[in-house]
This record gives sequence, C-alpha cells and structure tokens, in this order.
Amino acid sequence: MYTMENHNSVLGIREYALDKGAAAFAVDVIEGFLDEVSSSPVAVTSLKVSQHPVQRRSEVRFLERELTGGVHNLFAFPSECNFSGLRFNLDLVKIVKENAERILEGSPLSKGHWMVLIDAAKGSATQPPDLSLYPADFVVLSFYKLFGYPTGLGALVLRNDAAKLLKKAYFSGGTVAASIADIDFVKRRKGVELFEDGTSSFLSIASIRHGFKILNSLTASAIFRHTASLAIYVKKKLLLLRHANGASVCTVYGSQTLKVSSHESGPIVSFNLKRPDGSWFGYREVEKLASLSGIQLRDAFVILVHAQNILACPIQIFFQI
Repeated sequence: MYTMENHNSVLGIREYALDKGAAAFAVDVIEGFLDEVSSSPVAVTSLKVSQHPVQRRSEVRFLERELTGGVHNLFAFPSECNFSGLRFNLDLVKIVKENAERILEGSPLSKGHWMVLIDAAKGSATQPPDLSLYPADFVVLSFYKLFGYPTGLGALVLRNDAAKLLKKAYFSGGTVAASIADIDFVKRRKGVELFEDGTSSFLSIASIRHGFKILNSLTASAIFRHTASLAIYVKKKLLLLRHANGASVCTVYGSQTLKVSSHESGPIVSFNLKRPDGSWFGYREVEKLASLSGIQLRDAFVILVHAQNILACPIQIFFQI
C-alpha cells in the first residue's frame, strides 16, 4: 500500500511485490482529517483513506483464507511529496501499524502484520523525522538532497527486527565471507554488509561528514524557516506575473493558498509558464531562456529544476542551503 503522492522509487518497490505475486494498491489520505490525527482512539476513527483498484500480476487468484497473521504488508509514504511539497502527518506510522483494518474499513487486504516505510529523501532536508516518536520500520534518505553532494549516495535506516526479514540473493566483491566457484557454496556476511554490492563508495562517504558539519552549524530549524520563506516569496511573485493582455504567466501546483501552514507544505514550488494565448511554454524552452539570461537553474546549492514526464511538464524549484 502506498500513497498516490509518491516518488518513482516507491513505484519501483511495487515491481518487486507484483513480480512475486503480491497485491499492490494506492490510497488517498483525506487531507481534511490529517489535522485531527493523534494517538487518541477518537482521532484514529477520524482518519480516512480512499483505496484505489488492487493491482495483481500473478494468475493466482486472491483468496481471503490465504491471509493469516503471518502475512507481512508494507505501507510506503513520503514525509514530503516531491511534487506538491505536501507534508504527511507522521502519525500515519503508528496508525497503520496498529489500526490498518480500521482505516481500510475491514478490507481483506488489511489483515496481517503491517510494516511502514517513510521516504524521507525530500523531507529530511528541512524536517527530519524523529524515529523515537514515529517508529517506522524503514526510512530512506538522500545525502544529495540534504546538502547537494555527493550524488548517487543515500541511506536505508531499518529496524533490526525488520532487517531479519530481508532476503538478498545477489552479491559481489567482498560482500560475502566466502564463495567457491565449482560448487554451490556461499557464506554470507552478517549485519549491514549483507546489503552492500561490492566495494562501498568510501570516498563519497567520507565527504558526508563535511555536509553534516554544515547542517549542524546552520541547524535544521533555521534551514526550515529560511527555505519556507523563500518558497512563499517565490509563489507570491510567480502568481503576480501578468502578460500585457492581463493573462497570468504562471500556473502554480500544490497548495494554492499562501496561508497554508509551513508544516503542511515543504519548500518546493511546482509551476508551468503560459504564453499570452494560454498555451504552455515547454520546460526546455524555459531552461534555455533562463540560461541565456544568465540564470543557472540547476545549481544544486541554490535551485534545482526537475521536469516530470507528462504533458505540459511542470518545473520544480527545490530550495536548499
């Protein structure tokens, strides 16, 4: 189970599930109820989710009697949406783990043991989750999105009891204790080394120390306030832009109200630019014109621009340190 607002990486996890014959489905969390969510039983009954159609690839038909207490389910959601900037209430961790049958209104797919994955790659840059309050089984993050370097390096934080459930077939380099070529024998290493593929990127890992040093000197709360104010300022300026004929220049996605609480929206602005006749400017055209005007839109420490592969591709601005 995963929220509709999710990164492609979560949909990639879905591929493993569907290939093994598991069921997958998306849900919408009714945002109007999120503010009421807390640890109290009354708040739990107020939380609503809307389930989308179930996806299955296996020819084996779903039978209710197949589901027992030994079944493991996974719920994945982002702490902050990469597109809209919507911040999900992290109370979802406990609610799903403890009350999945209630919020899914008795669906047969709600039975079993629920585990939770938080995609904190975007949200950790300004509001890292407190795992002592929100005991997720898995948390993924990106060092690139934290401080712009190094690229291609992230982390998976997982509970020890959750790690025991993971099975990894492939190995390379020194990630096994021993292997023999002419017979089927492999002795795997124990602990986190089991999940590595070959030699770790130790030079990039060494650079992370300097990134965390910068973050600690600035503090997450200061970064949060600064980037939030930048996002609100840019939204206001974009919405005020007008062509000579009075038509608006920008369509801003996500939260349309500038009064939205900073706890509900992260420091991201997703928008499209329109011509005076209402047709769209392509994102490549915008990027090129900005470059000709001396505006660098892909500087990792100032602004990142990313285009979604859909019609009238939106431009995204991520504010970082």
